[in-house]
Formats: sequence, structure tokens, C-alpha cells
Amino acid sequence: MTLEIAKNIGIEEKMANRHGLIAGATGTGKTITLKVMTEQFSKAGIPVFLSDIKGDLTSLAEPMEMNDKIQERLTLLDLTDYQPQQFPVRMWDIFGKMGTPIRATVTEMGPLLLSRLMGLNETQTGILNMAFRISDDEGLALLDLKDLQSLLNHMGDHAAEYTTKYGNLTKQSIGAIQRKLLELDSQGAGHFFSEPALKLEDFLQQENGKGVINILHAVELYRQPLLYTTFLLWLLTELFEILPEVGDADKPKLVFFFDEAHLLFKDANSAFITQIEQVVRLIRSKGVGVYFVTQNPIDLPDEVLGQLGNRVQHALRAFTPRDQKAVKSAAETFRQNPELDVETVIGELKTGEALVSFLNSDGQPGIVERAWIRPPESKIGVLSKPIALESNPFYATYKEQLDRESAYELLQQKLTEQPEIKETKQPAKKATKEKPSELQKMATSVLTSVGRQIGREIVRNIFGGRRR
Repeated sequence: MTLEIAKNIGIEEKMANRHGLIAGATGTGKTITLKVMTEQFSKAGIPVFLSDIKGDLTSLAEPMEMNDKIQERLTLLDLTDYQPQQFPVRMWDIFGKMGTPIRATVTEMGPLLLSRLMGLNETQTGILNMAFRISDDEGLALLDLKDLQSLLNHMGDHAAEYTTKYGNLTKQSIGAIQRKLLELDSQGAGHFFSEPALKLEDFLQQENGKGVINILHAVELYRQPLLYTTFLLWLLTELFEILPEVGDADKPKLVFFFDEAHLLFKDANSAFITQIEQVVRLIRSKGVGVYFVTQNPIDLPDEVLGQLGNRVQHALRAFTPRDQKAVKSAAETFRQNPELDVETVIGELKTGEALVSFLNSDGQPGIVERAWIRPPESKIGVLSKPIALESNPFYATYKEQLDRESAYELLQQKLTEQPEIKETKQPAKKATKEKPSELQKMATSVLTSVGRQIGREIVRNIFGGRRR
């Protein structure tokens, strides 16, 4: 089945998990294309995740209000199957204000992504890795920020012991990490690092035969670009972990749109880019299609760009040498059409018009074509009234923040019970024998799944996440 994006041009369902790109200058129609693609996936029963950074995507929950402009486009394209309709939308928000709260534990984020989030240097990153190792070895669960803060304090108090066992450890570096944690907390990350942790299976839902559209309210989150991009990257790595291998499925289990994707690669070193490339490459086999949305194709590294087989290129403006390079680069990535001077056409495209190339049923890039994107069937603009938080069936599950026994409580108890032997090696030995909490027992039970264990080991190698 083909999901039509332009007149008689669309994405083969079977190829939708081969990833894609929506590119173009501001005001050229990227948002409309994103909406149209989202609608087509939803109608095919494919769940979607996307972030709303301007507040104009929640209107997917409301049918199109017909007007002369829409009718003109329908006439131009001679569309006979157009039907204004609403789509099943569920709102999510890491701050819990405009949607169901999304939370994760510090452990699930992992040391590498957390280091990136805090902007740690190499030495500080090494100490953070050490903290996660100690957490594993001594049964000190890292659920929220105060758990990590407490563990770092404990490491500083027992620096000599831990240096002998794990490597060099300085109080100065620990202090620097603690300051970064305070800064992270002041940005609202404390809302995110807690429980109950999100079960990403909750994104993989259908409603009345349509794939549910999961929208992350990111208007506030987007103001903190590093938190925004790290959060989305964490979601991708978690999806890779939880989903089983599906091979060449008939259609994706989920389509994931990564808006403002250039922020992900800003100031990223080559090692980090390689890790992102691995996640994108591997997650395809789990039935997840990743679609990057950005202004210029050159915003993305070649290693990632080469994996994006389904492409929609809106107009680019060539005012500077960098712009000209972007136009040339975009033109060269398409399978050429002898009837189009692609490099010239990219600068001539009108709003709502694009160069499109999708993979055919054999996985080969289609010849690039110039086409008008079909109009969305949901409303353009903002929603008439906010979506009620309670409309998300998972709201009751996640609305209340939990604070279970973890590293903070265990270390506080240890200080209360044995303050006089703080400088001996005995506490460290005793911690290794500590009776596991109910949460730790439950986690151990979950980890017996062979499939998830294999996925977890791969994710650990890439981003160090989910260490227990």
C-alpha cells in the first residue's frame, strides 16, 4: 500500500521504516508536509511520535475548516479522496503542564547521554561512569537527581577507597558535576528524572483503526536545545531496547519525527555522531522509521544522511556560499531526473511545492519529481481549545510522581546507623551485601528476558543506558 503525500506519489508502507528527511527553508511548507505524512501514517494504522515546538501540530485533533485556498489546491491536484477529519492525538509533556508527564530514571538515561546533557568534560564523564558502576556494584538504585547527588557525595567522602578500586577520583571534579546537576535541576529536569518511568509501549497504540499520534508539547522544552535533543535521542535508544526484531515488516510499528534535527548534531564530536548513526541504522530492524526535519540537508552528517531513503525537499535559498553548498548537496543526493535541473529547481519551488523521492518496493530510490504536497485533512493552525489532560488514557498512570527507596534513602540510612566508621572500608563492603529493595527485585526479574538483555547490551555499548 502506498501512502500518498503528493498526487500519485507516496511512501510504500513496507519502506516507511527506511527513514526519511523533510528539508527546506523557513516558510516553505515543512510543517504542512509533516502533518500530511503523519495523517497518512495514522490512517494506515501506524502510530506516530512527534514534537510540537510551535504549538501548531495539536490541531491534528481537529478536522480541516474548508476555505478557498484548500479548494484551490484540491482542484489543482484533482484529488477525489480528500476528506476533512480529525485524528487520535495524545499529548505528552516532560513538565506535566500541557500533557501527560513523561519521566525516566537516571539509570535509564545512562552516563553518556547524561554527560552530554550536563556538558561534562572527559574527566567528569569518567567519574560519572564510575558513579553508575558503583551504583550497580553496591545496589544503590539511581532513580532521581537526589539519588545521584547523594551517591556523588558518598563517593567524595570515601574518595580514597573508591580510587583504589575504580580509579582516580577528586573532590574537585565531583563538585563540578554537582554544580551541573543543580543547574540541570533548575531547568526543570527534576520533573523528568523520577518515577513512574514511561513505558514506551504506551506509544504503540491504535484508536478506531488509526495509529495514535503522540505529540510531545515542546514549546517550553525547545528553549533548552540540549535537553530537547538529548531527550529525543534517549527515546530512540529506549525504543531500540524494548522492541523485538521484526526484520522486513509489512509496515512500521512506529514512525518517529525528529524536528529541528540540526540541534542534535551541533557541536557533536565524531564519536557521538558515530553513535547516533548506529542507533539510526539499528532501529530500522525494530520496525521504527525515523524522519529528520531540518532546514538544510547539510545540517546532518553524511553518515546519517545516507540512511534517509524517503525525501521531501522544499525550497532552499542560495544567498551565501554556505547556502549554495546546501543547494548543490541537496541536488546531488537525489536520483536524477533527466527532465529536471534539480539544482535550479530547488531555488524556484513555491510554498507547498517540493522535490520528492521515495523508495520503491525494491528499496531503490525513486527518480526525483517536482510536486505539490496534498493539503492536510486536519486543521491548519492552532487548536480551538486545549486537549484535556484526562483524554490521554495513560494520564492516571503517570500523573502522580513517586519517590521509592533508592540510593538517597539507603545512603541516608547508612549515615544514621554508622556515622562513626565513615572513614573505614567497612561501609563499602557492607553495601555490597545490602538486601535489595522491592524495586531492585522487580528490576532483576524484568532483566531475565533474553531478548531485552541482548538489546540492553547493545544500547549500553552505544550510549551506556539502562545500567542496573
